[in-house]
Amino acid sequence: MPRYRHALPQLDGGIFLADAGLETDLIFNHGIEIREFAAHTLLPEAEGRAALERYFTGFLDLARETGAGFVLDTVTWKAHRHWAGDLGQDAGELRAANEDAVGLASALRDRFAGGAPIVINAVIGPRGDAYRPDRKIPADEAEAYYAEQLGWLAETEADMVTGLTFNQSSEAVGLVRAAAAAGLPVAISFTVETDGRLPDGQSLGDAIRAVDDATGSSAAYFMVNCAHPEHFWDALEDADWARRIRGIRANASRRSHAELDEAPELDPGDPHELGQLYAVLHARMPWLNLFGACCGGDLRHVTQIAGAIRSAGGFEPAR
Repeated sequence: MPRYRHALPQLDGGIFLADAGLETDLIFNHGIEIREFAAHTLLPEAEGRAALERYFTGFLDLARETGAGFVLDTVTWKAHRHWAGDLGQDAGELRAANEDAVGLASALRDRFAGGAPIVINAVIGPRGDAYRPDRKIPADEAEAYYAEQLGWLAETEADMVTGLTFNQSSEAVGLVRAAAAAGLPVAISFTVETDGRLPDGQSLGDAIRAVDDATGSSAAYFMVNCAHPEHFWDALEDADWARRIRGIRANASRRSHAELDEAPELDPGDPHELGQLYAVLHARMPWLNLFGACCGGDLRHVTQIAGAIRSAGGFEPAR
C-alpha cells in the first residue's frame, strides 16, 4: 500500500533530498550503457539493476546520515507510450516496467526504514525532447495521454508522481488534471533556459500561474530543474507563484542545453560551488525544502548541497 499518498511529508517542512543526474552519472561516470536514455531498460538486466541499486543507495545513505527525508524517484521517466517505438516495447511491457520500477523503489525504502520519511515518487517525462518541445501539446490531449501511465502507477505503492523536465505549461496542466483524476499527488518540475524562461519563451512565473489557474492549484508543488542556478536566479522573487516552488534540481554546469547536447564529455561543474549557491537560494527562499541535482550531477553534488545548507544553519531534519 502507498505510505504517504494522502499526506506528503515534504509539505510539512524539514529538509528532503533527491538524487541527481541518474542517466548521465551511470553513462559517463560508471560506463553503464542505457538504451535510448531510458533507465527502466536496465531493470531486467542483473548488471543494470545492480547499478541502479548502488546509485540510489548512495543517496539514501546520505539522507540517513544527515537526518534528511528523501524523495525516491522511480526510473519511469521514459516508460510511457510516446517512446514505445524507439524502445521496441508495447503497452504491456511499459506497464510492467512501471510496476517493476516502483517495486525496486519500495524494496530500497524497506531497506532504509526507520529514519526520516522516504517518499516513493514516480517520475514522468514529457512527450518529446525535454530541452526543445517538438510541438505545442494542448492540455486536453496531455490529460488523455498521461491517464494511461498514471492508471498503471495508481495501482502501485507510488506515493506521488512528478512531471520532471516538463517544458510547456499546457502539457503540465494535462498531467496535473490526469493525476487528480487518478488520485495521485503530483508535482511539476519545469526545465528552464539560460534566461530563466521555459524553452517556449514563457516566464517561470507565468507557467506556474497558468498551471494553477487551470487546475485549481491542485499540484502539490513546483520545482525547477536542468539549469544552473545563475540561469534562473533573477527569475525568482518573493511572490505567491514563487512560494509554490519547493524543490530545486539544478545543473552544476553553466552550459546551455544546446552546448550540453553537443559536448563530447560530461561537464560536472564545481560541486562545492553548486552547494554554496543552493545555500544562498535557501536563505533567499526559506520555504524551499527539496534539493537534488540534474544533468551532470551525482552524489558529490548533493553531498555538497546538504553540507552547505547545514553549515548555513538552514538544515532542519525531516519528520
